[in-house]
Amino acid sequence: MAKSNKPIIWGTFAAGGELVSFVTPVLILLTLLAAVGHVPDMLGYDALRGFAAGWFGKLVIFVVLFLSLWSQAHRLRITFYDFGARADTLVAIMVYALAAVGSIATLVFLARL
Repeated sequence: MAKSNKPIIWGTFAAGGELVSFVTPVLILLTLLAAVGHVPDMLGYDALRGFAAGWFGKLVIFVVLFLSLWSQAHRLRITFYDFGARADTLVAIMVYALAAVGSIATLVFLARL
């Protein structure tokens, strides 16, 4: 039986999809509350910066963004295919390269915090 990379791609797609479906609505709600000025003290700038500056906060932020990027890259690849873009190898290279660049940019940004 030939080995395949599909379990890796599908695993990140599934994990990212689950994470995005649960976390994104909460993030939208918190952003809307912050926009109208109803932010609890524990979600203020200083508290969130302190969380993001610690190793656990950096890990959480990286995992959320990493899984979201790779999940949506795969979803975008399938969408391109459904719309008739049959150059699947080129599309796959482009969307996964963007996800990799986003992941590396996340690491660089978090390292600077």
